[in-house]
Amino acid sequence: MTTKAKATSVADVTEGVVLARVEIAVPPERVFKALTTEELTKWWGADDMYRTTKFAIDLRPGGTWRTEGRGADGSDFHVEGEVLEVDPPRRLVQTWKPSWAPGPATKIVYTLDAIDGGTRVTVRHTGFTSAESCEGHSDGWMRVLGWLWGHFSGEERFFLLRLIAPRPTFAQDMNADERALMQEHGKYLASRLAAGAVLAFGPVPDPAGAWGMGLVRAKDEAEARALTTEDPVITSNRGFRYEILPIARLVY
Repeated sequence: MTTKAKATSVADVTEGVVLARVEIAVPPERVFKALTTEELTKWWGADDMYRTTKFAIDLRPGGTWRTEGRGADGSDFHVEGEVLEVDPPRRLVQTWKPSWAPGPATKIVYTLDAIDGGTRVTVRHTGFTSAESCEGHSDGWMRVLGWLWGHFSGEERFFLLRLIAPRPTFAQDMNADERALMQEHGKYLASRLAAGAVLAFGPVPDPAGAWGMGLVRAKDEAEARALTTEDPVITSNRGFRYEILPIARLVY
């Protein structure tokens, strides 16, 4: 899986609730950072609508936050509120009071759930007393989560590569030609290590049959697979194969 589904949003105007969701192929920690630091100004907005130009937050219960921006027509705006709950990187609750909308503040709950290959972002926005405002914010959240998805769509990810040998006993009984081939394999991975595409590699003495481990960074699975197809052990057509496993969350 190389991408996640784009954003959806539903408005319940009777209850005054918006529920929006998107799945993003990065860990919750990265999404939380994008929502709670100045990184937000890099993705929240589009030239044909508006751009968020400033963001500040006191990230604690009782703290305040504020964004400032400018519309495509040149008009300035701001949104501000109070931080109600903080549970990094899983949950953020805050009030929402935009300069363009009269009436009381509404409430936003961000929930970040770790899923296979990334994060499910859910936004629950409550407290609308106007059907028009509720529907308008529903459309707005679909755009905003789409921008957030786009912000990460080209970000590099990490993959575990498992090189499977032609036979379980390969490490013990390889012949001279195979040993020479493995030396070429090592040189190839070392060159990719120097280039930054490979982060680490080495043999794993599994009792069921030794295999080669590679930890790589790539923008998607296709890029990771392209790295394996150029490996001398694969181009030799001697029965080697790679398994490519996406890493949902890498801590290092």
